[in-house]
Amino acid sequence: MKKCMIVAAAISLLAVATVSAEDAKALYTSNCQKCHGDDGKGQTKMGQKLGAKDYSDAKVQDALKDDVAIKSIKEGLKKGDTTLMKPSEGLTDDQIKALVAYMRTFKK
Repeated sequence: MKKCMIVAAAISLLAVATVSAEDAKALYTSNCQKCHGDDGKGQTKMGQKLGAKDYSDAKVQDALKDDVAIKSIKEGLKKGDTTLMKPSEGLTDDQIKALVAYMRTFKK
């Protein structure tokens, strides 16, 4: 009985910590869409200016590893003195992982 209660408590904590797909989409819309576009192709004015990659391209997706994507979101991206992407502010690790998972849905 004690084991069941512990397992139930652990499952409850995981459920609370998990970011839903709907939440990930909202995070993407508010943090990423301006440059990466609603389809992940990077064809927005800002995305084109900064050279955003086309995340609907399977080759681009396959070349990008999750740990690199997570680091890029956390720390941002720079090329010389130019900031290509600002670091995330106020996002939890779970939210960042959810953003990466959402970005993976653009792959065709």
